[in-house]
Amino acid sequence: MAEWSWVAYTVLEVLIAVACSLGNTLVVCAVCVGIRDSLREPTFCFLVSLAVADFLVGVAAVPLAVLLDGWVNLTPDLCLFLSCVVLVLTQASVLSLLAIAVDRYLRLHTPHRYKAMATQKRTCLAVSVCWILSCLLGFTPLFGWHNYSILPSDSTNTSSSSFISPSCTFLSVISLPFMVYFNFLGCVMAPLLVMTLLYMRIFWSLQGRLKDSSPQAQASLLRERRLACSLALVLILFASCWIPLHLMNCLLLFHGPQAVTQGTLYTGILLSHANSAVNPVVYAYRIPKIQQAYSQIWSRFLMRLNSCHGDKQVRRSSTGHRTNHTETCGSGGRATP
Repeated sequence: MAEWSWVAYTVLEVLIAVACSLGNTLVVCAVCVGIRDSLREPTFCFLVSLAVADFLVGVAAVPLAVLLDGWVNLTPDLCLFLSCVVLVLTQASVLSLLAIAVDRYLRLHTPHRYKAMATQKRTCLAVSVCWILSCLLGFTPLFGWHNYSILPSDSTNTSSSSFISPSCTFLSVISLPFMVYFNFLGCVMAPLLVMTLLYMRIFWSLQGRLKDSSPQAQASLLRERRLACSLALVLILFASCWIPLHLMNCLLLFHGPQAVTQGTLYTGILLSHANSAVNPVVYAYRIPKIQQAYSQIWSRFLMRLNSCHGDKQVRRSSTGHRTNHTETCGSGGRATP
């Protein structure tokens, strides 16, 4: 890539990282602070889990993606570990989306047992399981399925001072067969297919219930359908942003490096990272509770800003009043014989 392309890529990554960090911080604040008792609802707990994963994409995965592009020389073990962090965060997003889909399905198809099943303790346990599985699946290359071999035994004869660590890149340590067969087909596509089937069942069931329900029940079902549409949109955006990059990995595996240009590959990387910045916008426009929480947070921020500005004006006016009073007393003192 040309030098200007590297600069443009880096600038775009920085902008995406800032948008991920700020946007998903706002989501967590909106759910945990702005929406009363929202964490008792499993769907919003899983949304917080997804927002945390997207936030970590901004503060960790994006900087690592820029760093792990041959900019630094690291030992293979450290390079592999940092590369796996990116896989962990991607897997956490996938499993959080899967948990949301399962939750909506159970809420609709087992309404009488749902409240007994979806307790706050079980929801926290489900979130913990999502992150534990994400770590196990994302760190799988550490257990042997990686792209570098152990240094030969005769390397011990060379002095450690003369050894220079190679440049660290993602594909220098992460195996393409692992990315295609295990990560893409097993850890991404399989959950996406399950989620697609779940949402198809959800919409099919809602459509049938809306036809047969009374006007009073239709309002609740319409809210349920709107939320399901919003969450399905998040899923569609995730698939649209991540599948192109995985398809490029397939081309690299089956047809070699000449199958994908560097510009196309980096465009796919940018698109996958941008997904984490888009989700907070979707929540704002599609989920009324989060939209109201955004408005409350913004109103509180403006009120606090106005109060701080008012305090400054009061301090200035009181300071000016004391100054005028001092000058008056001083001039009066000089007039006295």
